[in-house]
Amino acid sequence: MTTNPTTIDAAGWLRNHLESDDAGGDLLAALVKDFAEALMSAEASAQCQAGYNERTDERANSRNGYRTRRWDTRAGTVDLAVPKLRQGTYYPEWLLTHRKRAEQALASVVAEAYVKGVSTRRIDDVVQAMGIEGMSPSQVSRLSADLDVKVTEFRERPLDAGPYRYVWIDALTQKVREGGRVVNVSAVVATAVNGEGRREIIGFDIVTTESTASWTAFLRGLVARGLSGVELVISDAHGGIKAAIGQVLTGAGWQRCRTHFMANLATRVTKAAWPMVAALVRSVFEQPDRDSTWDQLADVVEKLTAAGFADVAERVLDAADEILAFTGFPVQHWTKIRSNNPQERLNKEIRRRTNVVGIFPNRAAAIRLIGALLAEQTDEWTVGKRYMSAETLKAARHQPDPVGEGPPKEVAPRAA
Repeated sequence: MTTNPTTIDAAGWLRNHLESDDAGGDLLAALVKDFAEALMSAEASAQCQAGYNERTDERANSRNGYRTRRWDTRAGTVDLAVPKLRQGTYYPEWLLTHRKRAEQALASVVAEAYVKGVSTRRIDDVVQAMGIEGMSPSQVSRLSADLDVKVTEFRERPLDAGPYRYVWIDALTQKVREGGRVVNVSAVVATAVNGEGRREIIGFDIVTTESTASWTAFLRGLVARGLSGVELVISDAHGGIKAAIGQVLTGAGWQRCRTHFMANLATRVTKAAWPMVAALVRSVFEQPDRDSTWDQLADVVEKLTAAGFADVAERVLDAADEILAFTGFPVQHWTKIRSNNPQERLNKEIRRRTNVVGIFPNRAAAIRLIGALLAEQTDEWTVGKRYMSAETLKAARHQPDPVGEGPPKEVAPRAA
């Protein structure tokens, strides 16, 4: 079958295909390909105001060959022959609307940078690889507007699936063009476990800097949308985050990310000594219950001091309440709430998409791409396996310090 008809005789198509040498091929994929190419041919003819090879006074444009575009469908990946025009552009928007939202957003952001002439060589290469060089500014604008509506709905939706006992927050640096120059901005993201035990991305924004003011405004926005019942917030030790939590989420505990804490400790010792120091500190987090954890902390502080690492011991002791806040919650949750690793895995997926763009043409484009990805991830979590048991979440209340000696209060002085 040729690529230019605007109608398909399905019975004739099937008969011819079965009689051809390619009868053993994928009939469904071939049918999808031919129907798609027939639809594109019809749309191109309508844009030309004349059929393929038709001579008429009404003709406003003419064909100029084809470009190949790979299309992933449920029937498999097919290579489409997309018509090209001598004047203007033709691009079938439905090729994009059948993609996931994150893929649509990536295409729209890349195309926006391309048509505005602010793209980098990386974006130019991606445009060619995605086959979207034929998109016109009006097509990009329509696609962007549709996605912006969906992302706005996601970002402003009510948070009515609480209580949200645990909240993880973090930020990623992104590059955006503003005022004729490239500036760094921060994409702040909040993830939580809802009352059903499922993870949910509850908030996202682009801010100029990570400051107490920006984090406070971000958290207040979450509370205004319905965030409630927060018992523990997990994050790195950014001063702005800690201050904002104290101002907005009164009564909530704060867990300093174990992974970030260990990375900070690593800068305090030599590379040769780090394996031993790291093994000692990690042993604190490997205990089966709360009392054992605090007892192990006291033991580790003593051993570090005796080994000549009093400075490290002091830092571990000073951060004890922050790095062991998780011990006041059900043991079943410990591995998930003692670090920001769950958020880091999400950040890795965000970077995988944003690295394709490199520099966003504006803030709206950054919000569109990252927001679409986060909305899609939340949908997948909603229908996936529960992150935590709803029953154990009911017991997720911060417990007071263990009865007894509790954490050690002093560190032996550095040996002379």
